[in-house]
Amino acid sequence: MKNRIIGDFLKKYWPHYTMGIIVLILSAYIQTLSPKILGNIIDELDSKNIIEHQIIINTGLLLLVALAAFVTRFIWRYFIIGTARNLECYLRQKLFEHFQKLSVDFFNSRKTGDLVAYAVNDINAVRMAFGPGLSLLVNGVGISTISAIAMVKSVNMRLTVLSLLPIPVIIFLILKIGKIIRKRFRIVQENFASISGRIQENISGIRVIKSYVQEDKEVLNFEELNNKMKESNIKMTRISSILSPLTKVCFGVSFMINLIYGSSLVKTGVITLGDFVAFNGYLTMIMQPIISIGRVINIFQRGMASFKRLNEVFEVKPDITDGVTDIQPNVIKGNIEFKNLNYTYLNSTEIALNDINLKIDKGQIIGIIGKTGSGKTTLMNLLLKLYNAEPGKIFIDGKDINDFTLETLRENIGYVPQDNFFFSATIQENIKFFKDVYSDEEIEDAARMSMIYDSIMEFPEKFETIVGERGVNLSGGQKQRISIARAIIKNPSILILDDALSAVDTKTEEEILKNLKTNLKERTGIIIANRISAIMNADLILVMDHGRIIERGTHEQLTNNQKLYYELYKEQFNEE
Repeated sequence: MKNRIIGDFLKKYWPHYTMGIIVLILSAYIQTLSPKILGNIIDELDSKNIIEHQIIINTGLLLLVALAAFVTRFIWRYFIIGTARNLECYLRQKLFEHFQKLSVDFFNSRKTGDLVAYAVNDINAVRMAFGPGLSLLVNGVGISTISAIAMVKSVNMRLTVLSLLPIPVIIFLILKIGKIIRKRFRIVQENFASISGRIQENISGIRVIKSYVQEDKEVLNFEELNNKMKESNIKMTRISSILSPLTKVCFGVSFMINLIYGSSLVKTGVITLGDFVAFNGYLTMIMQPIISIGRVINIFQRGMASFKRLNEVFEVKPDITDGVTDIQPNVIKGNIEFKNLNYTYLNSTEIALNDINLKIDKGQIIGIIGKTGSGKTTLMNLLLKLYNAEPGKIFIDGKDINDFTLETLRENIGYVPQDNFFFSATIQENIKFFKDVYSDEEIEDAARMSMIYDSIMEFPEKFETIVGERGVNLSGGQKQRISIARAIIKNPSILILDDALSAVDTKTEEEILKNLKTNLKERTGIIIANRISAIMNADLILVMDHGRIIERGTHEQLTNNQKLYYELYKEQFNEE
């Protein structure tokens, strides 16, 4: 992860962490007072002259220590654990913002489930490292250090050294096992991403799965992934579960040394019975943080594994960047020019576009037709700057497309793609794309122009109808017409329909095109279609094949040429 992301957060919240750590150390000190006070009470009870009020005072002190430990614990948890929650929220926001800036190629090469895992599991693991992990570490170091000092000063140095001899062995084992845990946790995260992706794909494609009777096959595939996830978790649990028994065995040795040697010191009068009880209390207090080191290492190793995964994403830079020239949005008129444009997709040797030269004047309607894979959509993707075009190849109003900011460029282009996406919201919200700048009248006008108004009014909830995830409650034709309404309401300088009329009947298609022609009088329209009926009235028709423009002209000119366009025309209108 870019250091500045965590750095920026700590720059703002370091006082919270500082205050939390200070209070946490104070809390650790307060907790270490209990064994000594308890030892004093034992010595009072063991003496021949028992002073009752002294026992009452020490008992009161124990209660005060418990109360102070409660208050300080609340305070440090508020600062450290609460700030870690802020970090979780901050990282998730930054990750989401980063996703929004990344180019299309990034998402083409990543699974959705993997990206979801980054936003959920990985960020949670980092939060655990900066919250519970940090507090356990500081608390453990604080209690262990203060307890060890108290054991040396208040009880016996030699007894302390002998009793704590096994601790270096414990720490060595924990560090050794921690490295293995880190590797295995990374595998767990990757398997989680695979499962998330498979679930997401199955939910999205459930209709296809059912149509092809693949339910049992998909269950078997998921079972394989699920077992893989289980095995990776078991492997990680198997190694992490070793830590606690090992530490307890080592501390068993410490208590054995303490009981044997400590009891002899009590017997010879070197230390009192109260000191011996206090020493056992200190040793018990040290044991818990040392045992927790296993958990701390586990948390930090998981956090580091997730930190590394997140770092890989944050270091991915957007391929598509803003232009440097300040061009105001309202100056785009819609004049477009392609000059000697060539394009090849990343990691591909096949040329997608070859020597494209085209000039489109403001107010013109251009039709583009061609076989699948001929480069029609690629041309529009470059115009939208979803992919980078070389400088000096695409111009809008005489200015290089690379000089425009992405916001200015895309705000002035209304785009209806082949694959229409809908949010699980109302029809109205999908048309206005959650922007509150449009009035109800403007929404209705856009719906009328795209010939979807009457269909919407037939729904019980009309414009407030929930379309379902990805528009599951709508037909293909309804989706296309709502998408056209979404593009029209922007009132763009350039309107692009990429095979956006394929699911509507010819009568509706004719009405939509008539409405668009009225709307596009002062605007530029580009219609990509596989049906000649959608483009035959365009001012200029382009025929593309293998990334080239092989024919251009009006419908009459192209039919007279009797080439590819004429062949397509004969195929589609043969019966008529």
